[in-house]
Amino acid sequence: MSIRRILIANRGEIAVRIIRTCRALGIETVLAASAADRDSMAARLADRCVCIGPPRPTDSYLKIDTIVQAALGVKADAIHPGYGFLSERAGLARLCEENGVIFIGPTAAQIDAVGDKLRARAEAEAAGVPVVPGGAVSSADEALTLARTIGAPLLVKAVGGGGGRGMKRVDRLEDLADALALASSEAGAAFGDARVYLERFVASGRHIEVQVLGDGAGRVIHLGERDCSVQRRYQKIVEETPAPGISEALRTRLYDAAVRFSERLSYRGAGTVEFLVDTQTEAFYFLEMNARIQVEHPVTEAVTGIDIVAEQIAIAAGDGLRLKQSDIQLRGCAVECRVNAEDPERDFQPSPGLIRELLWPVGTGIRVDTHIEAGSRIPPFYDSLLAKIISWAPDRSAALAQLRQAIDQTRLVGIQTNLGFQAEVLADAEFLVGAVDTGFLSRLLDRRLPITSEDLARG
Repeated sequence: MSIRRILIANRGEIAVRIIRTCRALGIETVLAASAADRDSMAARLADRCVCIGPPRPTDSYLKIDTIVQAALGVKADAIHPGYGFLSERAGLARLCEENGVIFIGPTAAQIDAVGDKLRARAEAEAAGVPVVPGGAVSSADEALTLARTIGAPLLVKAVGGGGGRGMKRVDRLEDLADALALASSEAGAAFGDARVYLERFVASGRHIEVQVLGDGAGRVIHLGERDCSVQRRYQKIVEETPAPGISEALRTRLYDAAVRFSERLSYRGAGTVEFLVDTQTEAFYFLEMNARIQVEHPVTEAVTGIDIVAEQIAIAAGDGLRLKQSDIQLRGCAVECRVNAEDPERDFQPSPGLIRELLWPVGTGIRVDTHIEAGSRIPPFYDSLLAKIISWAPDRSAALAQLRQAIDQTRLVGIQTNLGFQAEVLADAEFLVGAVDTGFLSRLLDRRLPITSEDLARG
């Protein structure tokens, strides 16, 4: 089948990213934008823009019926959901299927299978992929019984979502009941599903994920791994590939497990299988599968030379996998840092407003994915991500040095950002050695000098 026109059901840098690939492929784009984004860079770059509602996501980007009706109204062949918003909502994929619109992503059934974290754990176990000890709980008494078996510390996690929402760490079993109630309440509000489950907390774990592509008929390949262990409140800050400091044997086992899990689902499109790796033993455990393109996909593109969005579109169009595993050659090292509109000196509070001046770094090996420019107004309604700066070089030390220089060359005036904090991360001695675990950023924040009230008053 042919895809000639795509409705992009997203905003920000990922909308711009998709538009640029579509333009290279000769595919027409229609941006579905809220009222706050009608004058955005993405709206100007798209061939056409349609307004889908007021600024708040619940009134625009999260309205499944509105999105599909917009696609039908502009006679789009397909919808690309990007990441976030509706990208992992089976309801959108299902409504597309019912209305003859191609959903650029997995099937509704596959989204259901991995979106329910308990079901995903069961699928992983059936595929022979190890999972963190834990399980479902339906009452405080049941949770306490399982917790005594698992042992503290442990995590209470939402069945229907991720991103840190509905997740609570429990260090003492006497705190479990309160953590269950809080996590369940958060999960219900965020995902419409109040169910939670328990998992053992791996104290010295690394977050390593494997990028996969599947044709929907059982054939799956991987595009290497990414280390996403630099996290704050379960949100990724810095991502890199290859993961430093792991053995080739472990790397191969991670690839095999990710492909095996995806093959079991006959997965279609681009997806990411996430693992928690125990730094002490090199044991690894399945965490979840993200059934969409990831924010950090550019580092994989940098080391493989593959346009993942183009492959998503080709698979959705029925072309299958255009690549064999033997075609995938991983070259050099790539590191990405996320530039967010937030103030690290005020507990990373969001910083919306007008960008008065802006200069991005340029040079060999540097890529900037962004949706902002001088004069852009950052609205308060959405995620704080402004841009991603990606550095590629033949080795990790060169890639990091190049990324630090790129941050130093960046000039952004008008709002607060985390650029200075990113420079701290990239220069930190523990990070430079490599192989940091997910507790690294908390340790770094503890090492920083405390901010006094006088400092805050001076701004």
